[in-house]
Amino acid sequence: MSAVIFDMDGVLVDSEAVWDDVRKRFVDEQGGHWQQSAQRDMMGMSSVEWSRYVRDRLGVDMDPEEISREVADRVADVYREKLPLLPGAVEAVESLAEEWPLGLASSSNRHVIDLVLDLAGIADAFKATVSSEEVGAGKPAPDVYLEAARRLSVDPAACVAIEDSTNGIRSAHAAGMAVIVVPNQDFPPESGALGLADVTVKSLTEVTPETVRRLR
Repeated sequence: MSAVIFDMDGVLVDSEAVWDDVRKRFVDEQGGHWQQSAQRDMMGMSSVEWSRYVRDRLGVDMDPEEISREVADRVADVYREKLPLLPGAVEAVESLAEEWPLGLASSSNRHVIDLVLDLAGIADAFKATVSSEEVGAGKPAPDVYLEAARRLSVDPAACVAIEDSTNGIRSAHAAGMAVIVVPNQDFPPESGALGLADVTVKSLTEVTPETVRRLR
């Protein structure tokens, strides 16, 4: 393997509940109509895609760019107060960075990605980071992973992706990458997606250089 590419939300930070709460409050404040399926529907979508979903499906009468900016800024404010890093996140990044170039392929907005990596003290560990708002389509399309591999100058087939969700797993697999899955506890991946994983572990503490080397 030539590189390792991390997802961020649900892998490095326990963020799905944060996004869920912020979006729900925002939709309620703007007179929209929240749906129980909304969070799962939006998992993996780019900011362009989910902000349109909020407008078209949840009834928020605002420009999608304004929706995206407002929601992402509120999430960033929550992170500044307390970043919900998942156990083993920093250790996994630092140990893998000693042996492979690291990339990050995230559905979060660019400024949220940069903030999280900076607050966690691991920004320098990543050689390339990509937000799905910078590519054609969000997960489960492979675009964000393919772009991360391109920026790392490596063949996607020589990359290992670390994911937690249905759409993320499908995205990395569609890019031709080996996939290590750390299942999201609040929004577990579907069994069909889990079947695409090369390795499934309980937490990031099990993601070590030896775990990656075994994928050869």
